[in-house]
Amino acid sequence: MHDIEPFYNWRNFYVASDDERSPFHDRQYSETHYTERIYNHFIHPQWDNIGSTTLFAKILFTDYDERFTVIEFIGEWNDTLFNDVMNLKRNVIEPLMQEGIERFILIGENVLNFHSSDDCYYEEWFDEVTDADGWIALLNFREHVTEELALADLDQYFVMGGELQEMGWRTFSPPQLYRRIDDCVMHRIGQTG
Repeated sequence: MHDIEPFYNWRNFYVASDDERSPFHDRQYSETHYTERIYNHFIHPQWDNIGSTTLFAKILFTDYDERFTVIEFIGEWNDTLFNDVMNLKRNVIEPLMQEGIERFILIGENVLNFHSSDDCYYEEWFDEVTDADGWIALLNFREHVTEELALADLDQYFVMGGELQEMGWRTFSPPQLYRRIDDCVMHRIGQTG
């Protein structure tokens, strides 16, 4: 796991540690000192600690005018033991929402497992973003993870599946990816509304 880096090619567009409005502003990174680990496995030092011992993140891009952010994850999303959704919501999502972010693209290719608890934080997050005409989209989460989300009845809070399950997102610029995801969201709302 130590050689899995967050996506690097958008750094010419955005760097969270340089963004005064980011929860990770002024964060210093090392390329040689591996200090964070998930269980017994060190992870690359570019990942950001969100207050969890099993789930780490990287804000890849944030656009305050368009009100969206793209966040990549690595590890195990474990609400049962570590209440990861609470840590994510309080330490990352709420600071971004205070800055006007209402649309969240969560990339989960490196989320290896999911363990659920209750849905309080998911419901709270969903209610807050939908009140502001926002949404939460899950992109490229592993099939068994999305199945676990559905079994826990958490899929109602996310836009997920279909085209979002296997999207080649790295070929897009951040604005292109946002437009693509927003089109998917609007299409689904149009189908159900």
